[in-house]
Amino acid sequence: MNKVFLIIQREYISRVRKKAFLVTVFLVPALVLAMYAVMYLIYKNTSDLNTARTVKVIDETGSFIQKFKDKKDIKFQNIKQPLAAARKDLKQHPDDLILYIPANYGAKDTVQVLSTKKPSMRVNIEIERQMNDIATNNNMIAKGIDTATLRNIQSDISINAKEVTDKGDKDSDITTLYYVGVAGAILIYLSLIIYGGQVMRGVAEEKSNRIIEVIVSSVKPFQLMLGKIIGVALVSLTQFILWIILSIAVSFIANKYFNAPQSPMLGFLSTMKTIPLGQIVGYFLFYFLSGFLLYSALFAAVGSAVDSETETQQFMFPITLPLLFTYLISVTFLAQNPDSSLAFWLSVIPFTAPVAMMVRMPFDPPGWQLAISMSMMVIGFIFTTWIAARIYRVGILMYGKKASFGELVKWFFYKE
Repeated sequence: MNKVFLIIQREYISRVRKKAFLVTVFLVPALVLAMYAVMYLIYKNTSDLNTARTVKVIDETGSFIQKFKDKKDIKFQNIKQPLAAARKDLKQHPDDLILYIPANYGAKDTVQVLSTKKPSMRVNIEIERQMNDIATNNNMIAKGIDTATLRNIQSDISINAKEVTDKGDKDSDITTLYYVGVAGAILIYLSLIIYGGQVMRGVAEEKSNRIIEVIVSSVKPFQLMLGKIIGVALVSLTQFILWIILSIAVSFIANKYFNAPQSPMLGFLSTMKTIPLGQIVGYFLFYFLSGFLLYSALFAAVGSAVDSETETQQFMFPITLPLLFTYLISVTFLAQNPDSSLAFWLSVIPFTAPVAMMVRMPFDPPGWQLAISMSMMVIGFIFTTWIAARIYRVGILMYGKKASFGELVKWFFYKE
């Protein structure tokens, strides 16, 4: 095992010392900070936010006069000019708009908003909303309905979800839990694709440079493969942890000094008190590491089978297809049906469990299903590593022969 630890140490240290690693670690928080700076500049300098648009209302019905309510960015003004004269005045007041309400305003496309500059979507939506509210009130009054009484009897119910436990009731914010689960599934999916690809490319590069021939003279192929996989896994875990810590720190700094609207990151953190964070993090680390080890073993086997990086593409898609399928179906079907038979089977099959179980986690899957899923992940990793190692031991020393799935099967059955 000492040789495996030495390989892990070499892989980890050599990768974290690279400029590319340091650049990517600090690039994500820098992009977050740049996002806040852009948001701040937009918030401070957008003329559409600081300058109110005047909407001149020409109401031929008389039922909308003095009923529009001014907003911060929209001012309503009733005028009695003919429409033709008002249209000419727009040339002298290009920021103004004309709201023309004809007598038959109920007919389709009869109400018009005229302007020399295209109004924003927000302005159009606000005008339409207020017109519908006013028209509805007018119709209720015409039918003899007391609108004041109707407003008084309208209810405003909000649900406070509680989870009943042996230790008492506690808050149960399923929305936050759902987003945490989906975020964990996305991180696992991306990490397996990105860092699993690094394992494959690293093996292929060492093989093409003939470095592998020197290395295998000192260590067994299985030890080399296992050390490389675990080393890259620790690098990816380090990078994710640093991203999370630095992004949170940048969010606090940006909100303090830019005085911009509260960030989604901080708003999300304020709701984290309602969820079992330690439990979620523990499950994430298990499925992240077990899934990474499982898929990286396959990536390493593929990397040992090819002579150049361009040949890896034909193998990469079939390997990652179960992950892609599970990711697409998890955020749609599984989120709506977390206790279905499909959800169960996707949670226990090792190739799909890392993504499927993270999405199901907010919905408290039964403990026995969780135990089966975690056991299958361990068994799946051991079995996959054994298969990959048998291919790896032959592939790393095989040159000039184009690899195919049929060829990989033959390598698996080669005797020591």
